[in-house]
Amino acid sequence: MSILGAMNTAISGLNAQSDAFGNISENIANSQTVGYKDIGTNFQDFLTSSTATNNQPGSVVALPAYQNSVQGTITQVSNPLGLAIAGQGFFAVSEQAGTVNGQPSFSQQQYYTRDGNFSMNSQGYLVNDANEFLQGWPVDSTTGIANQTQLAPIQVSQSSYNPVATTQMTLSANLPATPANSAPVASQIQVYDALGTLHTVNLTWTQTSPNNWTVAVQAPDATNGTPPGTLGSANVAFGTNGVPPGTIGTINGATGTVTTSAFATNTPATLDFTANFGNGNQTIQLGLGSYGSPSGVTQYAGTQYSVQGITQNGVAAGSFSSVTVQNDGSVVVNYNNGQSRTIAQVPVITFNAPDALQNQNGQAFTATQASGTANAQVANTNGAGNLVSGSVESSNVDIATEFNKLIIAQTAYTAGTKVVTTAQQMVTSVINMVQ
Repeated sequence: MSILGAMNTAISGLNAQSDAFGNISENIANSQTVGYKDIGTNFQDFLTSSTATNNQPGSVVALPAYQNSVQGTITQVSNPLGLAIAGQGFFAVSEQAGTVNGQPSFSQQQYYTRDGNFSMNSQGYLVNDANEFLQGWPVDSTTGIANQTQLAPIQVSQSSYNPVATTQMTLSANLPATPANSAPVASQIQVYDALGTLHTVNLTWTQTSPNNWTVAVQAPDATNGTPPGTLGSANVAFGTNGVPPGTIGTINGATGTVTTSAFATNTPATLDFTANFGNGNQTIQLGLGSYGSPSGVTQYAGTQYSVQGITQNGVAAGSFSSVTVQNDGSVVVNYNNGQSRTIAQVPVITFNAPDALQNQNGQAFTATQASGTANAQVANTNGAGNLVSGSVESSNVDIATEFNKLIIAQTAYTAGTKVVTTAQQMVTSVINMVQ
């Protein structure tokens, strides 16, 4: 009966518009939610019977139209740990399932999100507004290489930066070919012992004949040497062994704790010495450049000693200062001694069909068969978007568009109720006619 069919169709329309109204309501409510993705509505018609001579009313259903791949506005924030993805991709996150020995345990389910408003919680984990734990590739502390086969929640240790004893020094300077008054010239280099204490090493250069110098190594705080602090010396000759004039050709005649490197063109010209600052013997290599190369220590015309650079690889103890995330995804821990360590790298997760991801709580998603498998990529490679540090992605909801949808849904719903009311009146008229 077409009247009853019309009523059923109208009721299905009311249900469909109700679903659309629910999506509109959710979008408007989350218009300020970081990383939220708009949910549209598609309507689908279902036929009962339709031929060239007869059409029976069917029904309509509302299907969600996910907008996961539509970019929201990227906004700069004061939070240094804020992250946004400009382009395709998601952050990999974990959800806490419980606690074991005071540390969080995590669900085996993998989640993905665009909510990059991360901060560090009381246990050092990077979490977003929904308390989802950011995952990254762990970085080997020795090699500095990220393990791209493993994703794990990123935890920042606020422990101190252990001191590093100096093992290498470099000197870049020009010794004068004709020093004024033939007086020795000297350099001071600050080095660290195993406890991070700073000590001074003096390098005193004395010209013994044209193109020949003796360098004496002294450390006033050292307990070894005769007398204590006198660590030894070596002879340095320029222009020998066929190298260009003014470049190091020979280092020999070592005394005390000093040892020297053998000559080979363009190989490092070094001397090693050993100092004891009260924590055992500490061997330090002094790099003077390369044999036959106009780098490091040279001897060219002049009367004054000219130092271009002095470096050493020791580090004092340091305390945790801050943590930052760089645009390549590197999570860097900074210390107050000027040092830093990269502990993880944040990848960008891409899908072949991101709009087919399944919505979860907290602006999170899970993969489905329709979305395809997750692909972890370095930012800005293989179609993955760029990471923008110090920023977050706003909701991609357009309020003006949602109000237009609201008016249309309201109008369609009102019209549907009018159809139901009219059909009911027609059925009543038929019943009254029989009576």
